[in-house]
Amino acid sequence: MERSHWGLKSGQEMILAIRITRQGWEDALSHAVLTSYDPQVYRHFDAWTAQFEKALVHVQWDPERTLRGKSLPVYSIQVGLSRHIIEKYVNEWIIGIQDLTTFVRKIYGLLQQGQEAKAKRFLLKERVYPLNQALARHIGIK
Repeated sequence: MERSHWGLKSGQEMILAIRITRQGWEDALSHAVLTSYDPQVYRHFDAWTAQFEKALVHVQWDPERTLRGKSLPVYSIQVGLSRHIIEKYVNEWIIGIQDLTTFVRKIYGLLQQGQEAKAKRFLLKERVYPLNQALARHIGIK
């Protein structure tokens, strides 16, 4: 919600939840290259640079945020798909699309009214996504 300013930023007024297959998600991650060099993932800077330039998928880790936008010491994955893999995403991986715009605006409205505790009750439950060790290392999970 931080990046879209709760769906109020121009060109980002709709908030959609896209459900994709587990196989599609893991396929995307298997093609991923981190957006910044990490010596624990890549042996050499030059190897990372070469992979980054050809990557079908980019991954970066951004700090989670509180409802008020303060950074937390927990990170969430940000995934960018290149035009070379987007067709697979659209035609093979997507299994559902839900418009959450009204829901998000309700939470934002509660925040604007100073009702943070009530807004928190509307947040969707999150769980850690289990990945095999090799794929986790590939995308920089330590």
